[in-house]
Amino acid sequence: MNERTRSFLVSKFQEYYSHAELRLPPEFMSREWGFLEFSTGDPFMRRHREFGSPGELHDYLKGIGPAHAYYSVACYEYPGAPKMKEKNWLRADLIFDIDSDHLPGKISSYSDMLEKGKRETLKLLDFLINDFGFKEEDVHAVFSGGRGYHFHINDPTVLPLESPQRREIVDYVSGKLDPKMHYTKEWMVGEHGSGTDTFKGKTEVPYKYILKNYDTGWGKRIAQYIVQYLIAESVKEDKDMFKELRKVSGLGKSSNKSFQALKKISQNPDTLKGIIENGRLDFGHIDNFHIIMEKLIEQAIESSKVNFGSTQVDEPVTADIKRLIRLPGSLHGKSGMKVTALRIDELESFEPLNDAVVFGERTVKIKAIKPFAVQMKRKDFILEEGVQEVPEYAAVYFMCRGAAEYGPN
Repeated sequence: MNERTRSFLVSKFQEYYSHAELRLPPEFMSREWGFLEFSTGDPFMRRHREFGSPGELHDYLKGIGPAHAYYSVACYEYPGAPKMKEKNWLRADLIFDIDSDHLPGKISSYSDMLEKGKRETLKLLDFLINDFGFKEEDVHAVFSGGRGYHFHINDPTVLPLESPQRREIVDYVSGKLDPKMHYTKEWMVGEHGSGTDTFKGKTEVPYKYILKNYDTGWGKRIAQYIVQYLIAESVKEDKDMFKELRKVSGLGKSSNKSFQALKKISQNPDTLKGIIENGRLDFGHIDNFHIIMEKLIEQAIESSKVNFGSTQVDEPVTADIKRLIRLPGSLHGKSGMKVTALRIDELESFEPLNDAVVFGERTVKIKAIKPFAVQMKRKDFILEEGVQEVPEYAAVYFMCRGAAEYGPN
């Protein structure tokens, strides 16, 4: 950005911070603080800062109008020490970060990306409340102001956890699980059976599958998914049902008889009830059901797991006990939107491109340097190269995104 654009954005951010309401973290004075300022060149992080009072932080923000404001998830004995090893780590909040722009599937727009991120966030919330037992009042949701959502958890039981333990939590909610760990086999032996093997001199007959922990956690999710999947598939035309299963090696066209049998079972309310109430899948007489069983569990895990949107290079932030996280109430320098703290009951209805917009309707003249489009405050803005006038909130967004410069010159 040029100097005129930088000065304009700094002034707008300073104006915002003159009256901003910030949500400061617990043990405020034990946190390290870091800031990125608007720059005409390569930005750099000013970190290893500490503040003795909320007023001191407010004055700092009003004075420099930073593009980004962060604090450490950790509490330190000496937060302002210039080297990490000198800070003396004490404990850290448990943080989750859903990064919407790397989620699987096609993204049609910025708003679509944010909606996908919200869906993953709500899935994560279900794990935190129902699997880990956190109270809703202890789970603090935050819209990042840019690409996704954070959860901050300050429960005393998690503060001492070190990186490996936090990584296990991420692995659990990410569904990094072996499908075979979710079921056992119950063998049946009789005088007459369709099998060819023998057990203690008797012919082996089909076995039953029992889902483990079917009434809680992952086991419950898997049981519910299987029932919902079977009901949905059983009402389809024969040629359209169980398409995912037909792609599995060993379950091709030659297994059509098995799929017909599976459809019949799927239409039996008692069988479906048995899956939910006692985890029993009495499907043993279907050929190759062990293959079907494992595929259904794989599908259940894939459907229910949380996608953090992290790349191989950018691992989920939860395990990083020294990371900096955005300050709720601050502004995001790549969008001009507010890093918004949310109650759990506000999360589902929250509309980032309306509710996190803080700047006004005053018309601002900008010079577009590349085509760009966004929907904000329920209005579509399509930026074409050249000079044009847009509301201030859209102008700030385009300048923050590097798509426009301030003024006609």
